[in-house]
Amino acid sequence: MSYDALLWLSFGGPEGPDDVRPFLENVTRGRGVPPERLDEVEQHYRHFGGVSPINALNRAAIAAVADLVDLPIYFGNRNWHPMVEDTLAEMKAAGVRRALVFPTSAYGGYSACRQYDEDILRARAAVPDAPELVKLRQFFDHPLFVESFADSVRAAAADFAEYRLVFTAHSVPSSADLAAGPPAEGGHRYSRQVTEASRLVARSVGVDDYDVVWQSRSGPPQVPWLEPDIVDHVDALHAKGVANVVVCPIGFVSDHLEVVWDLDTEAKDRAVELGLGFARAATPNDDPRFARLVAELVAEHLAGAPARKLSAFPASGCTVNGELCAPLCCEPPKRPAR
Repeated sequence: MSYDALLWLSFGGPEGPDDVRPFLENVTRGRGVPPERLDEVEQHYRHFGGVSPINALNRAAIAAVADLVDLPIYFGNRNWHPMVEDTLAEMKAAGVRRALVFPTSAYGGYSACRQYDEDILRARAAVPDAPELVKLRQFFDHPLFVESFADSVRAAAADFAEYRLVFTAHSVPSSADLAAGPPAEGGHRYSRQVTEASRLVARSVGVDDYDVVWQSRSGPPQVPWLEPDIVDHVDALHAKGVANVVVCPIGFVSDHLEVVWDLDTEAKDRAVELGLGFARAATPNDDPRFARLVAELVAEHLAGAPARKLSAFPASGCTVNGELCAPLCCEPPKRPAR
């Protein structure tokens, strides 16, 4: 099949103080997040001038990929400008008929995968005669993804003779993780993929014993989410006599606000308070291997290139026009009663 463009589909983030509250309301609409939690998270953004790094990081990554892919690249977001609906309208006006979509998440699960399908469905519903959109597959086990993180861990650990390696990813409701993947698979695709990516990176670094924990919980306290939280885990490591901690944000592709606040601020401050050495591995960001990874995913469709992967997980997540990749796959979590 031929394709006319690549749509870079991401989460979005505020680019000024006036954007913060409307952005957070977009993110949490219908999710039952208490207003006081929004107040708290709003202060996280204002700590950095009301600007999330995510849009700038995406634009830099797009520029790097543009040098490797012979397609025009368009940028659209779920929660803030440029909104994907507006971007898709721009694509149609430019004559795009069929496009590939790169979602900036490596994993399966509702938030990590299916919600991007919902973005595609919503955008196509808003644009009459919209282009056909084919979403690229999950890439948590791609060799270039693993290599990039492994080198980042080595760089972060360079000053420590010994350390505890801790991987983090965005927490989700336990019910959402249970529903992640096709029902016949038994659920937990998201947490199992995060665990597998962590294993692959640890193996590359030569570390046999490590931890997988979670961060960035945002839901109401009565709803169980994946645990332990990274800050609680720092406390637990200190109680065990660990001297140095290297944290690898395996669940993220760029150093956006949830990385620089939850890890570089909260977790680091707690480690310093306890007297632990603390270092955080970089996410792929502008690593040239990340651009090559995206180019390889595109080549799987443009040139029939084989899918390079390091795990036994199926190559999942490739969908057409937002339709499910499997029946009942990654069902949305039930929203709490208000």
